[in-house]
Amino acid sequence: MKIFEEKIAPNARRVRMFLAEKGVENVEFVQLDLKRGDNVSAEFKQKNPLAKVPVMEMDDGSYLSESVAICRYFEAEKPQPALMGQTPMQQANIEMWQRRSEIYFMNLIGMGFQHCSGYFADRMTPVPEWGQECVKEAAKFMPILNDHLAKNEFIGGEEFSIADITAFVSIDFARVIKLRMGEEFTHLKRWYDLVNSRASARV
Repeated sequence: MKIFEEKIAPNARRVRMFLAEKGVENVEFVQLDLKRGDNVSAEFKQKNPLAKVPVMEMDDGSYLSESVAICRYFEAEKPQPALMGQTPMQQANIEMWQRRSEIYFMNLIGMGFQHCSGYFADRMTPVPEWGQECVKEAAKFMPILNDHLAKNEFIGGEEFSIADITAFVSIDFARVIKLRMGEEFTHLKRWYDLVNSRASARV
């Protein structure tokens, strides 16, 4: 199996952290240069018509894209350690927080980056005002996480999960739009340091 990615891309890091937690080693990572436009080439669009990374090439030549879909494949292939929950309630709760962390935090940070930085101005029309609004909305999720983590060891409860990976990667990526944890977010900081101490945070 191969995974086409750019290592600094947050969604690519999400998958690498997930695989590191699972102990999956039989995957070859192929690096692309998104700034150069490797992902918008005709060749790459045969792998993913949406021109996004990461994309996993299976041994039979088929392709799987979307980071959570790739993670779900490995969750099914290697159930332990469970990163998407085990009981129906655990699975639903982790999915809820994973979706919240993705929709109301990670995606908004990504829009803030794309529209405020001009990084992809050669292939899209940045709208800085929209990007700034996205940054403001992303900032609103930090106090929500902080309050939630006052009563929970990890975002999905007492066990580390994909929800933690999504939120952790998002906080690190948020630095590019100058969005950082405030000193008042003590529970969020406690959780961040805990996740940052894991070996998977180094990938």
